[in-house]
Amino acid sequence: MRYIRYAFLAALAVVLVTVAIANRDMVTLNLLPADLAVLSGVSLSISLPLFVVIFGAIVAGLLIGFVWEWMREYKHRSAASTHKREKEQLAREVSKLKTDKAKKEGDEVLALLER
Repeated sequence: MRYIRYAFLAALAVVLVTVAIANRDMVTLNLLPADLAVLSGVSLSISLPLFVVIFGAIVAGLLIGFVWEWMREYKHRSAASTHKREKEQLAREVSKLKTDKAKKEGDEVLALLER
């Protein structure tokens, strides 16, 4: 399985390097469209190689997806931790009841074994 993972990562690296080499041309990214930039007086732009823009968009999409999924699953994590606390509390209560019952019956050996 390790060799399959290494083969996949090597193939992915070859594809990414090929895309980067094929898209080395510089592109200009503008914050606002030209007409809106003139109207607002804000004209921010940056020149980058196209592959940086492509890879940046992929990374941004992954990060947004991860954050979105983490926020969506909050209720499930919250419910799981609540159930875990309840389970631990009930286990302590059952253990205490078993010990109390054994003490009431007067069997100290059974009380020790119940712990």
